[in-house]
Amino acid sequence: MKEKVRRWDTVLWMLIKAILYFMIMGTFVVCLGKESHSLRSLSRTLGITIITFWVVLILFLSIYGKYDIGRRKSKPIIVSLALATFFTDIVAYIELMIMRTNEPSIYAFRLRSISWLMLSFTMQVLIIAIFVYLGNELFFMINKPERTCIVTSSQKKLDAVMRVISKYKKQYRPEAVFDYREKDLLNLIRDYQTIFVYEVPVKQRTELTKFCYQERKNIYYNPELHDIIEVNSEYYMLDDVSFLNARVKGLTMEQRIMKRGLDLILALTIGICSLPFSIAAAIAIKLDDGGPIFFKQKRATLHGRVFEVYKFRTMKQNVENKSARKGDSRITKPGQFLRKTRIDELPQLLNIIKGDMSFVGPRPEMLENVTAYTEKLPEFKYRLRVKAGLTGYAQVAGKYNTTPKDKLVMDIMYIENYSILKDIQLIFQTVGVVLKPDSTEAFDDSEKEKQLIFKPAKRENK
Repeated sequence: MKEKVRRWDTVLWMLIKAILYFMIMGTFVVCLGKESHSLRSLSRTLGITIITFWVVLILFLSIYGKYDIGRRKSKPIIVSLALATFFTDIVAYIELMIMRTNEPSIYAFRLRSISWLMLSFTMQVLIIAIFVYLGNELFFMINKPERTCIVTSSQKKLDAVMRVISKYKKQYRPEAVFDYREKDLLNLIRDYQTIFVYEVPVKQRTELTKFCYQERKNIYYNPELHDIIEVNSEYYMLDDVSFLNARVKGLTMEQRIMKRGLDLILALTIGICSLPFSIAAAIAIKLDDGGPIFFKQKRATLHGRVFEVYKFRTMKQNVENKSARKGDSRITKPGQFLRKTRIDELPQLLNIIKGDMSFVGPRPEMLENVTAYTEKLPEFKYRLRVKAGLTGYAQVAGKYNTTPKDKLVMDIMYIENYSILKDIQLIFQTVGVVLKPDSTEAFDDSEKEKQLIFKPAKRENK
């Protein structure tokens, strides 16, 4: 039975997605139709509302993520779909209000319709949650965890990749680990469906990639700088010869003007709207220990220029300033809340207005970190090709304890794929970051049980 269902897997999920999205839209139309007669029958208002809803929903699904069952856990999918639905509801509602300006009691209509809008969104989230949880259950009933092996270079590297894979037990079943220096490596990995290759030299990794492609096996490997350059290269045909063209990219004058304009508009708007939160944060910090409200620290931005970044102080006075760890005693009680909600970052809006930072870009690192990271990863200096940012790809996709190398990869991906539309997309995605409990997760020193043991390849005595 499962084999038959698996054959129609693509059609099944397309049908389920279609039903989900139609139910989301239908809930909006039915609920708002309680106050708008035009949505109860075939009319121009109904047609425009449906078209608007679909176009905006598709746009926000591309920003926050789709109904990708089997690829992500249930809660992140629910949050993504809920955020996409929320913004779609708002846009469709505003468009509906514009078309209903001729309503005799327009203000009473709008007041009642807001209640129906809130009910609509509540029902939509409930529908989303049911479809996601049941969808993931169905997916993993049909698809068993993939037999997985890991190819790496040391126990430390194995622990790093296992920390991630162990969170996806329904997708992957790690059964073995191999040293990339094993002589008979290709035969050893032949029996596995999915291969994770982590921190393996490029030459051996290329051989593994070719083998997995030939044998139709899934392969995951961590990218290096040259991989990012290749991914973002353009395919060119010069006469009948194929080339990949990696152009040296930089912001054009038009992009700089648009980016600066976007920075100022957002910084001023958010600064004014968040003023009550800033005042409350300042009072809480002052009442807690009577110390200074703001924390200032020298950071690096475009071309290595040094500036002072502003934050609300979240640590006790006169303590060593280094990255916080889980349960860190240096963090004050108000600081714990400010960090969790990202309110401590609000003073950086002043840095954006001053021009030290942009709204979107690589996070500004402490000067000592820049030096230390550059010694280990010379490519780290490439982050300074653009202005430091309040948010960015590394903040949206990563966590507080994401490794410097992985953050670097994300930052370079942002730089190589820069566009104003990308900035707007990341700004919307930042809203979801606050809702993720692990996005502010600190470094954890606790030892975890080793699920696999790395065994170095045996070397022949010469």
